[in-house]
Amino acid sequence: MAGSQTYYLTTPIYYVNDVPHIGHAYTTLACDVLARFMRLDGYDVKFLTGTDEHGQKVEKSAMNAGVEPQAFTDRVSKNFRDLVSLMNYSNDDFIRTTEKRHVESAQAFWRRLEERGEIYLGSYAGWYSVRDEAFYGEDELTTTPSGKKIAPTGAECEWVEEPSYFFRLSAWQDRLLEFYEKNPDFIAPAGKRNEVIAFVKSGLKDLSVSRTTFKWGIPVPGNPEHIMYVWLDALVNYITAVGYPEMGEGSEFAKRWPADLHMVGKDILRFHTVYWPAFLMAAEMAPPRRVFAHGWWTIEGQKMSKSLGNVIAPETLVNTYGLDQTRYFLLREVPFGNDGDFSHRAMVNRVNGNLANDYGNLVQRVLSMIGKNCGAAVPQPGPFTEADQALLGAAHALLDTVRGELKAQAFHKALDAIWAVVGDANRYVDEQAPWALKKTDPARMATVLYVLAETIRHLAILTQPVMPDASSKILDQLALGPDERGFGRLGEGGALKAGTPLPAPQGVFPRYVEETKGE
Repeated sequence: MAGSQTYYLTTPIYYVNDVPHIGHAYTTLACDVLARFMRLDGYDVKFLTGTDEHGQKVEKSAMNAGVEPQAFTDRVSKNFRDLVSLMNYSNDDFIRTTEKRHVESAQAFWRRLEERGEIYLGSYAGWYSVRDEAFYGEDELTTTPSGKKIAPTGAECEWVEEPSYFFRLSAWQDRLLEFYEKNPDFIAPAGKRNEVIAFVKSGLKDLSVSRTTFKWGIPVPGNPEHIMYVWLDALVNYITAVGYPEMGEGSEFAKRWPADLHMVGKDILRFHTVYWPAFLMAAEMAPPRRVFAHGWWTIEGQKMSKSLGNVIAPETLVNTYGLDQTRYFLLREVPFGNDGDFSHRAMVNRVNGNLANDYGNLVQRVLSMIGKNCGAAVPQPGPFTEADQALLGAAHALLDTVRGELKAQAFHKALDAIWAVVGDANRYVDEQAPWALKKTDPARMATVLYVLAETIRHLAILTQPVMPDASSKILDQLALGPDERGFGRLGEGGALKAGTPLPAPQGVFPRYVEETKGE
């Protein structure tokens, strides 16, 4: 039975030196849609998000704000919690790396690596980017005319010399390559997989995993002069949230680890697909099953930047276009995994075209005709024609298609498949012309409207993960109770029952109307 199957997925934990923007909303949205889909498909889901609150960058940001780091992180972490309610995310846990459970987990993980001889004390001299919280080799840097060293990300680097603990990453090169070969789906999309393999093949050096020049972090067990490298601390959050270090039989860790999916932005792929699996294998623990790196958003063709003043707050999108409209646009507009561009024009085209005209209008006119011509109740169908069976067949086949696309994180393709059936249904209405049948063949009209209502039921159930509120309103208008909305009810088994009274239909997707100047 699917109910016993677990599914554990995570967002990256977001760095608290900034306010949430469209990129943060996008990553968590993708995970939310998967989590909602898997729950409707009968899985026991755990969906984790949270904030990464340690490191030199946070310490500096707090200092600039004139507050203690803990007070600073308390305030900024709340912005990310607020994003959860704004975007209607359904996460089961929100982790902060300053929590006691995480400090204990990270220190236990450190000791586990140390006991296995995977960490040793030495000293570090090299280039470090505070902005990226990452170390870079000389060969990865460019030098500006003024002599500054710049990382591939555009961040400035500084030369650092200090005592440091090291993780024996160099010893894991061959074992990582073997792991990638045996697990071809571990890194997605495919282009990113090739990038990671090329990076590992080029040679791995031991990784500095502690710092002594600042204090805002988790102390190294047994040597509190050192604090853990922020990325070692941060990655451990994924096991903290499933109860590590408690790993025994019957524990949440035993039930849920390895994670099924880590969703990340492409800029942090290396940490999740090189360092993290190496840390885990060194600790004799399983790596996650899959890491998916999605692309970045530009705004009206330009890179998002504070200096350009074009960073879009998710709140602005929701207030301007609507919540479910924003959720739909972000996952439909761009092939997931590619970079995408947000433009007002593209958003309005999706809201008015796909949602108001295609889907919304279908629902509204079908339910209005049923309200007027069938006594405001589910009509009694007669025998189905070939055209009826073709449309119902397309609706019944949708779950398998959508399930397959979401398994590959192809959100745009899943939505394309659903909207293909929306298009089929609209063409069917025009061809069957139930308004004409009302006079010539009322029994046939009832069958046509029944087939359409049943198709809408499938569309509304399958769009719940992307547009929970709008789908819920449509399902309410079909008089379907809470226990009639899971994927187990798709197909003939959950079909609408003739004679069920239906409420008066209400529009679900209003058109976006431009405000004219001077209003």
